[in-house]
Amino acid sequence: MPALRSRHLCSVAAALALTVSVPATAATADSSAALREVLFVGNNWDGTATVLKSSGDFAKVGEINVVPDKAQRIAEINADPIKWIYYTAIRNQVGQGHDQYVDDMYSTPDGRSVVVSRPSFADVVSIDLATDKINWRFPVAGYRADHMAVSPDGTRVAVSASTANKVQVLDINTGKELGEFGTGDKPHENVFTNGGKYIWNMSIGEVTSSLDDPSADWTKGDRHITVVDATTYKTVKTIDMRDRLDAIGLKNFSDAVRPAAFTPDWSKMYFQVSFFNGFLEYDIATDKITRVKTLPANPATSTDRTTWLLDSRHHGISMSPDGTKLCVAGTMDNYATVVDRATLQEGPLVTASTPYWATVSGDGKDCVISESGADEITAIDFATGQKVTSVAVGDHPQRVRLGHVQADWTGPSAS
Repeated sequence: MPALRSRHLCSVAAALALTVSVPATAATADSSAALREVLFVGNNWDGTATVLKSSGDFAKVGEINVVPDKAQRIAEINADPIKWIYYTAIRNQVGQGHDQYVDDMYSTPDGRSVVVSRPSFADVVSIDLATDKINWRFPVAGYRADHMAVSPDGTRVAVSASTANKVQVLDINTGKELGEFGTGDKPHENVFTNGGKYIWNMSIGEVTSSLDDPSADWTKGDRHITVVDATTYKTVKTIDMRDRLDAIGLKNFSDAVRPAAFTPDWSKMYFQVSFFNGFLEYDIATDKITRVKTLPANPATSTDRTTWLLDSRHHGISMSPDGTKLCVAGTMDNYATVVDRATLQEGPLVTASTPYWATVSGDGKDCVISESGADEITAIDFATGQKVTSVAVGDHPQRVRLGHVQADWTGPSAS
């Protein structure tokens, strides 16, 4: 949903870096010397991706059109009544009256293409960075594509087919499906863990209904974490946080796991859940929630849950490369903050307009959040918790991912 890592070995941001690491082969060793690390910012409502320097002043490098085939896709949708119904529903519900053109994106190891999941078009495409032309297109099962993840060697992408309740794994260079696995209702975030041994998928259930009171939580569907072997795609473990939450007296908490961050040794996971202004710590070995952190509520935030964006209260969490700090996007409370992992003490509340994702800069010094309400990204210093800078991007930025482009790339050379 709009609703989110070997280089830094941390959480979602760590998995991000894994997606762009170059396999250690003679062929890629030559090409890697000509690569430039960047941040891809997906502008969901205008169908572009802004490409920024990965650290420092985060200056703009170029821009990508991620819907070069828009007219063709719209024509296909208009010709199919079922596709049209889902397309319209996505616009009116998840998209808040806007089409969702880019949810997630990762670059290929050679820095020549970017792979994008497009919710409104229910597909994943590979776009040539030199021309903005499509290399391949993969229609996902069902009617909506969502979050993705990339294997540590950069060769596979896992995409959530949210209306089909499954994750499909594709060859990043050809778009060929390599495997798939079933999930809970409305699969959301995917994370390759333990050096690429496992894939974790978090399903979030129905987030567009107004049945948001805890007494109606059962209407949200089957929400659980699915852990699969990343080679066979067979399920090795299913984790329903309902029992773990109930065990510590949090019976009114949602068990819909939103963005999550893992420690560098993969021993602990820090995760957000629907409707909660904070996060929880989960010990993987003992299979228990060990700590709960409630973050400040903005007095200006409505207490009416039905007004919160897709059941989100806070949506976006990342971890510093050394594993000592967490960065949390307080989506509905309009701030972001850095939290000390040992004490769980938050730092300054940095004002932000509907921040919807948090990741780590290329040099590991800053947390980078997307401000979907202000059409910009903002960097926050992990060490001080203070704002570093903000940079304007496109309409409604959501996912922000580290990646690579060719060293001399500044944008497509052909329309």
